[in-house]
Amino acid sequence: MEDKIRIAIQKSGRLSEDSLKLVKECGIQFNNGTGKLKSEADNFPAEFLFLRDDDIPGYVADGVADIGIVGENVAVEKDKNTVTVHRLGFSKCRLSLAIPRAGEYTGIEWLRNTNIATSYPKILSSFLEKHQIQAQIHEISGSVEIAPSIGLADAVCDIVSSGSTLMSNGLKEVEVIFKSEAILIAHPQLNAARQRILDQFLFRIKSVQAAKNNKYILLNAPNESIPRIIDILPGMKSPTIVPLAMSGWSSIHSVINENEFWQIIENLRDAGAQGILVVPIEKMIL
Repeated sequence: MEDKIRIAIQKSGRLSEDSLKLVKECGIQFNNGTGKLKSEADNFPAEFLFLRDDDIPGYVADGVADIGIVGENVAVEKDKNTVTVHRLGFSKCRLSLAIPRAGEYTGIEWLRNTNIATSYPKILSSFLEKHQIQAQIHEISGSVEIAPSIGLADAVCDIVSSGSTLMSNGLKEVEVIFKSEAILIAHPQLNAARQRILDQFLFRIKSVQAAKNNKYILLNAPNESIPRIIDILPGMKSPTIVPLAMSGWSSIHSVINENEFWQIIENLRDAGAQGILVVPIEKMIL
């Protein structure tokens, strides 16, 4: 086992789906058939463990798994001895306070001396202490949203993605107390062999992430427009310019960030660019 790294992944749910998609985009092949709790990669020195999300930080801290993909909310709540290696940017959600829809929320002071039901007592307690609010926390392992309707609590603190679950239970979101996304955590004392494998895995992850955040762009332009277009295009180092068969024209190739895409395209058209093609990037090695 010294030449393999053990990776813990949630065995079901949206985080599991997103994690498995990332692993496959990294070119790692393995069989994760229905009900399988352990699987060895065919083309990478790794073994996958499929676990409950709440258990992943503990397994990594104890060295049963070397690394794990877990929601940041779970990692912070469990507060185990692990190291956050990389933020993965998917499975984003928020931990929010919610009250009955008919209630009139007047600000954080509304929470003073209330009863709050949650599965995240540590994060909630830190939030209340930060704002110097005294409240009674009731820890519930599931179905938190039902607590106000059965008289157990005045408010709830739970994970929110779309907010539809709160609405269906007669609640409304009033405070976001923690924003979460998937993170890669690791045992704090990996040996040298497993650290090298982790570095290889991270290299692949970062290449996939860079590709998703960028687009490859090709365009044609008259040569007199090239200086202005070069000023618009950031490029990885500088745009590539290739003369066309048509005299006085060139093809310009570059990479642009997804967040700046539409503004850059508009500026390129204004600068004289024509025949603009935008192509997704599968991998991007920086």
